[in-house]
Amino acid sequence: MSLAVKSIKSLAPLLDRVLVQRIKAETKTAGGIFLPESAVKELNEAKVLAVGPGGLDKEGKRVQVSVQPGDKVLIPQYGGSPIKVGDEEYSLFRDHELLAKINE
Repeated sequence: MSLAVKSIKSLAPLLDRVLVQRIKAETKTAGGIFLPESAVKELNEAKVLAVGPGGLDKEGKRVQVSVQPGDKVLIPQYGGSPIKVGDEEYSLFRDHELLAKINE
C-alpha cells in the first residue's frame, strides 16, 4: 500500500488504531562483524509513533488506547496494515492486536 503522504507526521490514526515502526535488527555483531541480510531476522518489536483517540464502548464512551507515543511494543509477526512513506515502512494496528508493552 503506497500513500502520497509527504511525511508520517501528517498521518493521524483514527479510533483505537496505533501507528508503529518496526525496530530494525542489528546488522553488526558485538565484535564488529557485519551480518548478511539473510542472517538478520526481523524483530517483532516496534516503536509507537502515534495513537488514535480510542474506540467507543456500547454506551458511546471513549475507551483510551493502552499505549502512548514513544512506547516499545511487541507486535504480531503478521497482520496490521502496512504503510510506506518514501523508503520508510510503518504499520497500523488496532490496540487489541498489540501483544505486549515493553517496560524498560
